[in-house]
Amino acid sequence: MDRKWWTLIAVCLGTFMLLLDITIVNVALPDIQKELHSSFSDLQWVVDAYALMLAALLLTGGSMADLFGRRRVFAIGLVLFTCASVLCGLATTPLFLNLARGLQGAGGALMFATSLALLAQEFQGRERGTAFGAWGATTGAAVAVGPLIGGLLTDGLGWEWIFFVNAPIGAFTLALTLTRLREGRPTAGAQIDWPGLFLWTGGLFAFVFALIRGNAEGWGSTPIVALLAGAAVLLVAFLAWERIAPHPMLDLRLFRKPAFDGASITAFALSAAMFSMFLYIVLYIQNVLGYSPLEAGLRFLPVTLVSFAVAPVSGKLSARLPIRGFLGGGLTLVGLGLLLMHGLTLDSDWTALLAGFVVAGAGIGMINPPLASAAVSVVEPERSGMASGINSTFRQVGIATGIAGLGAVFQGRVEARLTDLLASVPGLAPGKAEALAGSVSSGGGQAAVQGAPPEARAAVVRASKEAFIGGLNEILLIAAAVAFAAAVLAFVLTRERDFVTAPAPEGAAA
Repeated sequence: MDRKWWTLIAVCLGTFMLLLDITIVNVALPDIQKELHSSFSDLQWVVDAYALMLAALLLTGGSMADLFGRRRVFAIGLVLFTCASVLCGLATTPLFLNLARGLQGAGGALMFATSLALLAQEFQGRERGTAFGAWGATTGAAVAVGPLIGGLLTDGLGWEWIFFVNAPIGAFTLALTLTRLREGRPTAGAQIDWPGLFLWTGGLFAFVFALIRGNAEGWGSTPIVALLAGAAVLLVAFLAWERIAPHPMLDLRLFRKPAFDGASITAFALSAAMFSMFLYIVLYIQNVLGYSPLEAGLRFLPVTLVSFAVAPVSGKLSARLPIRGFLGGGLTLVGLGLLLMHGLTLDSDWTALLAGFVVAGAGIGMINPPLASAAVSVVEPERSGMASGINSTFRQVGIATGIAGLGAVFQGRVEARLTDLLASVPGLAPGKAEALAGSVSSGGGQAAVQGAPPEARAAVVRASKEAFIGGLNEILLIAAAVAFAAAVLAFVLTRERDFVTAPAPEGAAA
């Protein structure tokens, strides 16, 4: 087989693994919580540690590839990702798991940053379009099957195997990379923006950490205020540095074009409003409704399958119709879908989510291919790598901040509502209601119920579910508002006259 096709196989396998690990983990979270005795913030970090490292290192990964060689950086990413996956499966504490997830994200960033560049150096003309289409279909498939594969592995073998399964795939992909892929020439004058990397990573971490710990520490407490102030200082310093840096990791000139701003806002809002909600919906389906991981994964299929079906259609139409309609219209559908999921009660089953799943899935599929095209069509071809990397970074920042921000609201609402509900439960000693509410809102629902007096346990279970549902309804409204606001901005900002090249049709996209 020709080397270029081996390159396509290796890149698609690596991309499939790293994107699968964004969605595969969600249905395993309740099992992870039980076995590792994780708190609610621990669960948030299982997702956020991975997304944060992806967001922090994605742009730097491209610079490293230019400096050291694309195949070499891709191989290093594979080694990091595969070894970290094994460490995740071996974790016996939440801290160990989350540190390993961060290492996984670092490896994933190096792989993701070099994947399209490896394809671009091997394919030309019509074949390049075929290769990019296969890569796009791979990203879509990874997102589509993640919850189902996660459910199968968690139910059949245990949550550890959602990570262990990466070991043989990663080893095979590494062997292909080292024996079949060609190393391109390093780019003359390429440099890594170390100050930018440290300022960006530090600011983003401090901000997300403050959002996750805000309820537990108190929003006016010294640690949280210090973290938020530190995040603001670091991120402002990052922007100031990027304006004068000789080799910036983030070219701020790109944001002078409103269409690029519209694409970046769309990427952030789609992740913050929709993909970050998956964590809380999974916890609802499994912990409140009592479904197994596999059953939960099956119930997510309407979102993923509708998205996968709509994506190729929107990709082809976006080459002939204004992209602003796809971005604004898709986010509107996502917002409507989230509104349709709102209004859950104690008597609701998972079918109460079905209409929202279908509508939101159509919105996701409507956005993704045009978004991938819009992000690179507003710049000259030689700058398309950075433009694509920035758009992908905004996606990961959206997931990380969405989970942390929505989680802060969710946890606060659950604790407040549960405190009120338990105040009238007979048999609870003074102050016990507040303690139980704090335990439930931080993820210790089962332990809290077991610690309640026997005569009050049924009432505590019912109150816990009611408070959880109330918190979920609250953040569904907030997520919908974010999607609607972003829809307006996307439609207004994404102007056709900003495009340097005509948007190319996409076969499928994540």
